[in-house]
Amino acid sequence: MKELPSPTFPLSPLSLPRGLLHPSVSNFQKFGLAPVQPSERGGLTVSWARHNDEIRQAQRLRFKVFAQEMGARLNTTVPGHDVDLFDNYCEHLLVRDEITLEVVGTYRLLTPAQARRVGSTYSDLEFDLTRLRSLRERMVELGRSCVHPDYRHGGVIMALWGALAEFMVRNQLDTMIGCASIPMLHNGIVSGDVAASIWHQLKATHLAPIEHQVHPRLPLPVDQLDHSLLVEPPALIKGYLRLGAKILGAPAWDPDFNTADLPMLMRINDLPPRYRKHFLDA
Repeated sequence: MKELPSPTFPLSPLSLPRGLLHPSVSNFQKFGLAPVQPSERGGLTVSWARHNDEIRQAQRLRFKVFAQEMGARLNTTVPGHDVDLFDNYCEHLLVRDEITLEVVGTYRLLTPAQARRVGSTYSDLEFDLTRLRSLRERMVELGRSCVHPDYRHGGVIMALWGALAEFMVRNQLDTMIGCASIPMLHNGIVSGDVAASIWHQLKATHLAPIEHQVHPRLPLPVDQLDHSLLVEPPALIKGYLRLGAKILGAPAWDPDFNTADLPMLMRINDLPPRYRKHFLDA
C-alpha cells in the first residue's frame, strides 16, 4: 500500500454518528434534500483519503457514476476508474457506509498551494478565470462530486458539506469554486435547451457581480437554443444556491462528460445564518 505525501494542510478524519445523519424529514426539507429512507444500511463516516487504494475507491465510484450512468467518455489511464492529472494533487474526501465500508460519496479538493504546483485548476481548463486572481490565495476548487445511486437521500451530501466547511475554517480558506454540471440528455435526446433555460433563470437571480464574472473557453451556444423550458436546476446546484453560491457566467460545453458546466463560487462569509449554525456552529 503506497502512502501519499502528507496533505497540504493538517487534516483529521471526521466520523459522524448515525443519529446526526438520520435527522427528521422536516430538517431535510429545510435543506432542500430528500429524506433518508429506512434501510438495512448503517450510518455514514467521513474521512480523507490517505493512500492510493483509498483514492482508487473514489475513482471507481466516479467511473460508475460518470461513465456507466451518465455516459461520459473518460480518457483514463486505469480501466474502470475515472483518473486525471489533477488527482495526484488533490485531497479526496470520502463518505463510507459504516457497515459495508463502501465509498458511497466523494469530493476532491484542490488547495491554493497544490493549484500552484499543478499550474492551474480544472476550472481554468473550461473558463478564463482572470477576474478571480485576487481570490486565489484563499480559494479551494471543488470537483468530481458524486454519490452512489443507492445513497442519494441527502445524508451523504450533508456529510460532505459538513466536512468541507470544517476544512475551510480549519485552514483559513474562504472561497470555493467549481463547475456544476447540467446533463445534456433530456427526454432521451441530447440537447442544450435545458442548460440554456437554467442559465437564463439563474442569471436573473444569482449572477455574481461583474468583477467576478468569467468566460467559457468552449461556450454552450445559449442564445441559439430554446431557453424557455420550465425546468429546475439539478439538486446539487439548488443546494449550492441555498448556501449563498453565485453563478459566475454562462455555461461551458464539456463534450467528454456530455454536460453543460456552470461556473460557481461560494464564500464562507456568504453562508446564510441558519447554515452557518448548522455547519459551523456559529
